[in-house]
Amino acid sequence: MTESQTLSSPARPAGEVLWVHATSIERFMALCDIGHRLKAMRPDLVVLATWEADMGEVPQVDGCDYMLGPLPGDQTSEARAFLNQWRPDLCIWAGGQLRRGMLRQMREQGVSALLVDILDSEMPTRKLRWLPDQRHRIFSGFDAIYTPSKLVRSQLLRGPFSAEHVLLTSRLRLSTVPPGCNHDDLADLQQSLGSRPAWLAARAQLEELPTLLEAHRTALRLLHRMLLVIALDNPECRARARNLVQASGLQCADWDAGDELSDYTQILITDSANLGLWYRLAPITLLASSLMQDMPGQNPLDALALGSVVLHGPGSGHHRAIYSQLAALKATKQVNSAQELAEMVIHLSAPDMAAKRALAGWTAVTEGAEMTDQLIDRVQDILDLREDQDATS
Repeated sequence: MTESQTLSSPARPAGEVLWVHATSIERFMALCDIGHRLKAMRPDLVVLATWEADMGEVPQVDGCDYMLGPLPGDQTSEARAFLNQWRPDLCIWAGGQLRRGMLRQMREQGVSALLVDILDSEMPTRKLRWLPDQRHRIFSGFDAIYTPSKLVRSQLLRGPFSAEHVLLTSRLRLSTVPPGCNHDDLADLQQSLGSRPAWLAARAQLEELPTLLEAHRTALRLLHRMLLVIALDNPECRARARNLVQASGLQCADWDAGDELSDYTQILITDSANLGLWYRLAPITLLASSLMQDMPGQNPLDALALGSVVLHGPGSGHHRAIYSQLAALKATKQVNSAQELAEMVIHLSAPDMAAKRALAGWTAVTEGAEMTDQLIDRVQDILDLREDQDATS
């Protein structure tokens, strides 16, 4: 990512420009992820991002070359100046808070646009019922509208829009390309574990270890052979972590130091460089860096995509919205204490219990990936068409 720019930055970059606008942190992260994927396919593509002022601080993520900040007001002069300056080839607008003036200027300047993830609560209201309903004009400048709301789609189809123009999709979510692993290591570990149950604490902080060790000790009372894999967020803490485990009386092995996993090993310490391996090995994952309220949490999608059931603490940072959606689907579960963590680990050690949540998580990830792929294909088609038109003009 280049150094953040301001809305008044004078130089439009050469090549294709994709402008993405977000109305929530979750949508912002998903749009930047889409930008990141598109740039891998179109190396000369430049992605610039704007967002709503009421979103607060947005995270620094890959995918956007220009973090422009909150979009200015909807005055005609401001909208025209913004579009004249950046001359985007395509805009992806996620959510509501649609600006009539900006959309009018986009139509007049021939800027292609896609509207995604708009919900019923975000639809513009009709100002005066005795006047003709002019709301369809707001949407007329979009090449396509993607909504997860059947009600929104029904409302728009009562206007001048066709079924091909208004598409029913899943919610816009940050998607994932799951990390790979060394399959020889995976096969060796699976053979070493055999039928032993295991769970993973991914990207664990040193200050979370007392809670993890207490939870594991409680789980061992019922599941005597259970293994806890602690993948540390900071590999430089391995020696201190090992000392803490040994002081607790639990049997510890250090994977990265070459220690063998034996039947007596109760804790396996490693770093987080090979999470693709551990997600595949452990049917239950606590996404750590979350057990305290002020911790940043993690994106749960990698673990879910690889079939691991996800637990997390109260610290979720910028991932709060996606955890709320996934919790409603029973794909993730928040735990607030060592006792709650131990109870969930024990509960999910029953294969049928873990399978239900794993299926819910995999379904949610699959739906999000389908939406992302569909949107990327549409963006590619629009940009290719514009490129062909420019070449022949």
